Amino acid sequence: MSNLLPFEWIAALRFLREGRLQSLFIVLGAAIGVAVIVFMSALLDGLQSNLFNRVLSSQAHIVLERPRQVARPLRSPAPGEALTIRQQTPPQRLVSIDQWQKVRDEMQLRSDVRAVSPTLNGSGFAIRGDASQSIVLTGIDPEQYVRIVALPEKMVAGTWRLTNADILIGTELAKNLGLQLGDKLRVVSPTGSDRTLNIVGLFDLGARTANQRNVFVLLSTAQNLAGLPGGVTSIDLTVHQPFEAETIARAVAGQTGLEATSWIESNSQFFLALRAQNMSSAMIRFFVGLSVAAGIASVLVVSVVQRSREIGILRAMGGTRGQLMRVFLIQGALVGLLGSLTGSAMATLLLAAWKLVARNPDGSSLFVITIPLQLYLTAAVLATVVGLLAAVTPALRAARLEPVEAIRG
Repeated sequence: MSNLLPFEWIAALRFLREGRLQSLFIVLGAAIGVAVIVFMSALLDGLQSNLFNRVLSSQAHIVLERPRQVARPLRSPAPGEALTIRQQTPPQRLVSIDQWQKVRDEMQLRSDVRAVSPTLNGSGFAIRGDASQSIVLTGIDPEQYVRIVALPEKMVAGTWRLTNADILIGTELAKNLGLQLGDKLRVVSPTGSDRTLNIVGLFDLGARTANQRNVFVLLSTAQNLAGLPGGVTSIDLTVHQPFEAETIARAVAGQTGLEATSWIESNSQFFLALRAQNMSSAMIRFFVGLSVAAGIASVLVVSVVQRSREIGILRAMGGTRGQLMRVFLIQGALVGLLGSLTGSAMATLLLAAWKLVARNPDGSSLFVITIPLQLYLTAAVLATVVGLLAAVTPALRAARLEPVEAIRG
């Protein structure tokens, strides 16, 4: 088999076999670096995916609303005249979006929008006996809203259904008012309208405040309570690329003339934390890769010095500078490839051990972590390239050796 290999491969494999201990340490060093990178990448991806799902699973990617009402001067000041009348910002009244059906249809035609759902959001009071609590009343179209927020997955009791006489409430609101499934709850709106509704389900949105204040009713029920028959106060959008939500929101605002608020703007601190985490992770991976490259390069430089006599003999026997360069480049690439395979196996074992340790009190996994095949392939390619690049300097040094001086040592 060795006779079928080119001269460069035979020499590279022989050099690696002769320095077994040296080759073992350099492969082990590369493997540890690759294991750190793969393990940390999978861990951070799982953590970010878990946080991302928790944040976005209970809200729309983009919310379209009417522009806020602002104070307008009755007249413009004359040249040289100072307008001294102080104007107060008018209160924001609950007003429906004009021609919201047209806006909804336009959004459904956009290729970057995955789901559209008109909603009506208003305030109110939940009253049971002598106890009352302020609530955020959300009227929804169940068939469309479940594509924005997966409410059926967040139900902890009852069934996912809504009629004109039904209401869904959070677990904290149920505790505060002593409510159970099948109980009646009186809802009073700021306009004075009130309805007594049947509690058909309890949900958990993952946040105590949301579970305490948010309630869901049918869109027509909310319209009647708010005194906005046929109206909606917002149009919720889910996009295919959540991290492009801010750019899409600006485009939608220009298209519709409405105020478009993306989840990135609503959760600016969370988004900045994600970016900071990504940047720090990238820096750590870069320096780990740099240390691996430095280790490979240093060992190969020592190998060139140790094998200067063999290199001189190969040059005297007709070996070209290009062939000698390729010998050490092949060594670097092989070390990187073997290190990536070994490191990927080590990372898989580390993740398996981590899953056994990091568990919730109920014994379930803290969050889902998987290593996609693409990550293994990327690690193999990058490690091979890093090994190849790290071998450039030793390869150049070997190619520059003169045969006579190399043989003399």
